[in-house]
Amino acid sequence: MIDILVAGGGYVGLSLAVALKHAAPHLQVELVDGAPATAWQRDERASALVAAATNLLQVLGVWEQIAPEAEPIRRMVITDSRTSDPVRPVFLTFEGAGTADDAPFAHMVPNRAVTGSLLSAAERLGVPIHWATSAVDFTTGPHATEVRLSSGETVNARLLVACDGVRSKLRDIAGIKTVRWEYGQSGIVTMVEHERPHEGTAEEHFLPAGPFATLPMTGNRSSLVWTERTEDAERLIASDDLLFEEELERRFGHKLGALKVVGGRRAFPLGLTLARAFVAPRFALAGDAAHGIHPISGQGLNLGFKDVAALAETIVEADRLGQDIGSLAVLERYETWRRFDTFRMGVTTDVLTRLFSNDVTPIRVLRDVGLGIVDRLPGLKSYFIRQAEGLSGHNQPRLLMGQPI
Repeated sequence: MIDILVAGGGYVGLSLAVALKHAAPHLQVELVDGAPATAWQRDERASALVAAATNLLQVLGVWEQIAPEAEPIRRMVITDSRTSDPVRPVFLTFEGAGTADDAPFAHMVPNRAVTGSLLSAAERLGVPIHWATSAVDFTTGPHATEVRLSSGETVNARLLVACDGVRSKLRDIAGIKTVRWEYGQSGIVTMVEHERPHEGTAEEHFLPAGPFATLPMTGNRSSLVWTERTEDAERLIASDDLLFEEELERRFGHKLGALKVVGGRRAFPLGLTLARAFVAPRFALAGDAAHGIHPISGQGLNLGFKDVAALAETIVEADRLGQDIGSLAVLERYETWRRFDTFRMGVTTDVLTRLFSNDVTPIRVLRDVGLGIVDRLPGLKSYFIRQAEGLSGHNQPRLLMGQPI
């Protein structure tokens, strides 16, 4: 019997396994994932890592490997306009460093860099990873969970952690219900090169169909998260390169010179999913399996890292006290730690999505006035930056504060 089986080899599953072995090397932690061992190498996406997530990765000893490919976000510009408008007025700007030590409040990093560094750490710490193998069913007993794998084998673990994505099958097997709805939008993700440097500036243009975000990458490159109505997104993904780049330029503008798409383009349906519970006896949810939110705030991945920090600390401290790490009493501490923050972020992104993904004139006027007010209040802007970097509030998990467990 092992101590912990992590189902899912993405950011959340890998970082949880590494965090547990880093803090408690004696724990037997294994990981299974249904994807092939090299699937992560084909991921062309990039993600925004806020300061709290960077702290976690630094403690785990992987940030140094990621840093050469990380681009700091030094300025955030927010506009609100129609695609056809000749001028895009700027309503809100966040400039400078967000953290007390003058570090940027976020970095953009290629997904491959993060995954590769975590895999190296997992190998260094001796975490067995079983690729092309998924957890397909489980039965919970008084002292262990018997997990059936797609290979036909079974594994007995004191705790099973599901990090298997927003449509988690393990969550369904556990009988955990969700609150879920779709927005009728899809997020188009791609990478572009431009003639002029972005100077670390990220921009979020609120357009009638949804936000169009340009995020700085190393060199003269930007990662795009382009929200459109689902039917329009599907049409754009299926279009030829000329039409796609023409539609992209209408939204991106010409301030950085000529554009060239340098990565593949994919579209992902957008919705809100919140698990009604995060735990059951000998079972816990983390990452997208517990919550899937709209990318309007750029916080989805960072919520997953918060889960990792809280769950790892809960498990390790319980183990040090000689408690049963799979007991409901222990796991409920993790749920209590994370439920409110997750619910708050889900509600916030839902309200922002509905508020900014429309072209109703009275609503546009009200939201633009609100953005202008925030822009003129330095104290309020500092509060929002602190929220964005993931370091606000009391009783934060140690890893997020840059402290070992």
